[in-house]
Amino acid sequence: IWPGDNSPCGEASGRGSCQNVVISDSPVGTQFPFSGIDDRENWPTVFYNRTCQCQGNFTGYHCGECRYGYTGPNCTERRTIIRKEIFRMTTAEKDKFIAYLNLAKRTISPDYVISTGTYEQMNNGSNPMFADINVYDLFVWLHYYASRDAFLEDGSVWTNIDFAHEAPGFLPWHRFFLLLWEREIQKVAGDEDFTIPFWDWRDAQECEVCKDEFFGGSHPTSNVLLSPASFFSSWQIICSQNEEYNRLRILCNGTNEGPLLRSPGRHDTNRTPRLPTSEEVEACLSLTEYETGAMDRSANFSFRNTLEGFAVPTSGIANRSRSTMHNSLHVYLNGSMSSVQGSANDPIFVLHHAFVDSIFEQWLRRHQPSLEVFPEANAPVGHNRGYNMVPFIPLYTNGEFFVQSRDLGYDYDYLAESGSIEDFLLPYLEQARQIWQWLLGAALVGGFITAVVATIIGLTCRRKLRPITEETRPL
Repeated sequence: IWPGDNSPCGEASGRGSCQNVVISDSPVGTQFPFSGIDDRENWPTVFYNRTCQCQGNFTGYHCGECRYGYTGPNCTERRTIIRKEIFRMTTAEKDKFIAYLNLAKRTISPDYVISTGTYEQMNNGSNPMFADINVYDLFVWLHYYASRDAFLEDGSVWTNIDFAHEAPGFLPWHRFFLLLWEREIQKVAGDEDFTIPFWDWRDAQECEVCKDEFFGGSHPTSNVLLSPASFFSSWQIICSQNEEYNRLRILCNGTNEGPLLRSPGRHDTNRTPRLPTSEEVEACLSLTEYETGAMDRSANFSFRNTLEGFAVPTSGIANRSRSTMHNSLHVYLNGSMSSVQGSANDPIFVLHHAFVDSIFEQWLRRHQPSLEVFPEANAPVGHNRGYNMVPFIPLYTNGEFFVQSRDLGYDYDYLAESGSIEDFLLPYLEQARQIWQWLLGAALVGGFITAVVATIIGLTCRRKLRPITEETRPL
């Protein structure tokens, strides 16, 4: 019910209407060779068979909000917000961001609850199992739920399943996740202009944001705890005990599980020798194919798989023994960030993924892919173009966020500064860069032929001029 007119989906005001859920019937990959055993399959049909379908520029679970990129009472005004690099923010802006994080950690979400049991454990819905959660931890739980393992009917657990990682949906899923997170913070803080900052970690020699004035320095007597001088040393984490959940066949229920952990640089340097360089980011951006092969972490020459960190950026070849690009930050921070399911507990997660999203944005602007580039079928479960992203309500498909950020109402400061001329030229510069070897070869051959022709002409002219020269030579 939209409170603006007390009608379902704001139907009385023309905002939307309650409709049957539409799911994709495209075949999925073989990575999860089961059907009908996990609540997240064909999302959200286990829990809902009807949801609001919003019209025009309206969105939200009750059509009471504006689509990303629009504002105003009737959502007719275009709007673009700019995400800043954390070190370009003023002290006041940075302190406000930290204050908003702490506010979100202390504010119960007025709109969402989390599921604390599977549908089977709820006796097919007759025994609802849901719990309130604060706004910050809501997003920790969403990330956990999308990436958790699957409980099989024989009592075992299937780990090769993830609705947000290791497949084509990785980038659009996290793009929407950040947009939703940004909007929920805006609502909690009453600040429509709030934007997520990012950390540009290219060529960094250390965790530059791991300081007390940012997100917490190291504890003086512990290698894993945060400095007691940091706001974040008192934070409790959730959804960090995946093995225990699997053993007991339970879901994370939002219960506090201990302090935030971080130990930057004390990681396996054989897997991740260092943080990514500018050259590696550029090599990743040069890959022309968004997705290839099996469309999972074994994909070679895949921009998505390389940016996610399962392939070597300088070659594009998948390597299970290495964690590069996006993955390297999670490994390097060596704590709460290093567990996939619980990684969003660390506020650095948001800054890290915002920068990853900006690299995705660079690739979209450089290569100008059509929507058809995103796989329609045979991707791992949850990752086809038309699949509803898990576990979001309202419903959005992966394909809806395979678009440039300006279409969604936001940009990055270092990309916005580049200007429209560069945006126009980028596709052509990329094409030229791809064929530079051919052009160089053609230029060399052309130059050689020109030199030969010029030599022949020169010799011919000399033969014709020689008698005249001899006759006119002075005595």
